[in-house]
Amino acid sequence: MHWRYVLCVVGILVLFLALAMTLPLLVGLWYRDGSVLSLLKSIGVSAVCGVAMYLLFRSEKAEIISQREGMAIVALGWTAVGLFGALPFYMGGEFSSFTDAFFESVSGFTTTGSSILTDIEGISKGLLFWRSMIQWLGGMGIIVLSLAILPFLGVGGMQLYKAEVPSPVPDKLKPRIRDTAKILWQVYALFTVLEAILLALGGMSPFDAVCHAFTTMPTGGFSPKGLSIAAYDSLYFDTIIIIFMLLAGVNFSLHYQMLRGKPLAFWRDSECRFFLGLTALLTAAVTVEIWWHAVYETVGEAFRYGAFQVISILTTTGYATANYEEWPAMSQVILLICMFLGASAGSTGGGMKCLRIMLCLKFCYKELFQLIHPRGVMRLKIAGKPIPEDVMRSVLGFLSLYVLLFAVSAVILAGMGVDFVTAFGAVAATIGNIGPGFGTVGPVENFAMIPEAGKWLLIWCMLLGRLEIYTIIVLLVPEFWRR
Repeated sequence: MHWRYVLCVVGILVLFLALAMTLPLLVGLWYRDGSVLSLLKSIGVSAVCGVAMYLLFRSEKAEIISQREGMAIVALGWTAVGLFGALPFYMGGEFSSFTDAFFESVSGFTTTGSSILTDIEGISKGLLFWRSMIQWLGGMGIIVLSLAILPFLGVGGMQLYKAEVPSPVPDKLKPRIRDTAKILWQVYALFTVLEAILLALGGMSPFDAVCHAFTTMPTGGFSPKGLSIAAYDSLYFDTIIIIFMLLAGVNFSLHYQMLRGKPLAFWRDSECRFFLGLTALLTAAVTVEIWWHAVYETVGEAFRYGAFQVISILTTTGYATANYEEWPAMSQVILLICMFLGASAGSTGGGMKCLRIMLCLKFCYKELFQLIHPRGVMRLKIAGKPIPEDVMRSVLGFLSLYVLLFAVSAVILAGMGVDFVTAFGAVAATIGNIGPGFGTVGPVENFAMIPEAGKWLLIWCMLLGRLEIYTIIVLLVPEFWRR
């Protein structure tokens, strides 16, 4: 294990984060707000620490990065950017403790969107911009961005890519992993710019438009408004954001194919069809129920608010235009199920991912088939291609660990004095990178009332969810540390 090399790369990531802080610094200078000093201090501390780590550990070079080293770089790198990303919040005096600042930072980078803040509009523009920007950086991935722009991280790039990209089988669009990373970020940036323009054309302020574009495409959900998207009460904004949440929930390799002149790529992909079909089905079910129970006067209104909440939670974005805790029970249960399902593999969404759900359903059907036909042979396939046994084992292992870790975390949080509904909702929202949950962490509340130890537990859940569990949990396996 080349620990010096691992720490050297982490130092480079911290230095890159310091450079990224200059953009919100410019925003703070433009608005002449109180964020300038805290951002300057944070840039200084991050730059000094990053340079120091690089100089101290640069002597060791790695010809090849092993899978263990790739996981260590990603796990430690994400923890480091969460810590240093919290500095502007903490030094700006917006949070009473470093735990709260760290929670907000990790929630941003992991695109969870769970917040501690109670007065969002009272925060300076520079820090609000940083809060949105860290979600944008975390959406496609800090490591993936580094692979795209830092040539000296090219060694063993595929190991880093596989450890960070949220997918059972990461797509490699080009022979060189650096070229794949560039393509993903270019598509991601293109959609972000397009959404910001469309929101601004609808009358949203340029600042709010950029912040919402920065938090929609990574399916993050941080908003510069305390009431989230509900603050605008605009059908136009709801529609634009729904469209881009759906785009963010689709595998980005399909967007690349579409931009290359293959629009049928979406329909030909079985997971994309499953995701869009599931979205339509769940939206229809919620729309009918909230209209039937007279939550809204017209079917159109029921569809507008039902579709937004279903798509927001299914894609794990976490925006809100309604308080779904006031809806009938069936709709709440559907939204809870959406928290576990998630969007497509290769998207910026969290959760279990539709591809894993599809494979699990096919596996269950295969088991039923073989009970009826013990001598029959049935191979699992996706899009006509057989699924290797190691992939199926990985999927079943992931789903088992996901449910187990969710259950254990919910029990521990409840043991800290948190009520059942809140404990259940908070863990589901953080391990799935959703944002709002149920109970006192619902769509119109926040996580400020969670005990301090509980916040650290939820930080752990957010990292587990964003890095697909294995990358984090493997650090607890004794064999990982043995030669």
